[in-house]
Amino acid sequence: MKIYLINVGKTNIRYLNEGILIYEKRIKRYVPFEIYDIPELKKTKGLSINNLKDSEGKSIIKYIEKSDYSILLDNKGKEFDSPEFSGYIQRLMNRSLSTVYFFTGGVNGFSKDVYSKADELISLSKMTFPHQMIRLIFAEQLFRAFTILKGEPYHH
Repeated sequence: MKIYLINVGKTNIRYLNEGILIYEKRIKRYVPFEIYDIPELKKTKGLSINNLKDSEGKSIIKYIEKSDYSILLDNKGKEFDSPEFSGYIQRLMNRSLSTVYFFTGGVNGFSKDVYSKADELISLSKMTFPHQMIRLIFAEQLFRAFTILKGEPYHH
């Protein structure tokens, strides 16, 4: 199974990028893993939040339409603790999915169209985090999930 993390916008905070790269390399020991950033929209002044989400959504939907399985990282989604998340990843692998896409939306979230096309929503926490930090948190938790599945000591 290949896993993609698709983000709206770039991470422009150096220490977050460094952390994301560390976990990206670690995850690749277990599965093929790639991170793509969809460029943020230019000239958004005067756009309503819904228009902005709809425009970003068109870029996201391009990935959803070609994916085997699409999961939105969204505060409305199902929550897991780390062992439960590792079980969730194992269940995805057991389904013989060739590709799983995880998506982080823009700062205003996802459009209605994106929600309607996604297969599932998961939440990383009930807490609110800076938008760019979610990418690092997700990468760390994905790495942690694989160490749990392999019985490696990282989780402890």
